[in-house]
Amino acid sequence: MSRRIFDEPFKRMALDLAHARGSIKDVAIELGISSNLLSKWKEREGIAKADTTSLSEEQQLIRKLQKELKEAQLERDILKKAVGIFSKGDGRYSDL
Repeated sequence: MSRRIFDEPFKRMALDLAHARGSIKDVAIELGISSNLLSKWKEREGIAKADTTSLSEEQQLIRKLQKELKEAQLERDILKKAVGIFSKGDGRYSDL
C-alpha cells in the first residue's frame, strides 16, 4: 500500500473545514483521510480552540455566524473547483 502525500493547500483547506464545522471526524470521512492524520495536522499547525466562556452572548453569536460563513465559502469554493474539473472533462458528464 503506497503512502499518500498531501500538499499544503489541501491540508490548510482540510483544517479550515474542520475548524468551521467543529468536527475533525466528519471532515476526515468526507475527504477520505484518517481522522488521526487530520488531528496531527491540527497539532502541528498549532490551532487551539478559543475559550468561548469569556465571550459575551453577542460575541458568541458573531463567532458562530463567522464559522457558518466560512464553511459556506469553503463549500462554494470546492463546488467551483468541481464544476471546473467536470467541465474540462472528456464529455462523459456533459449529458447529466
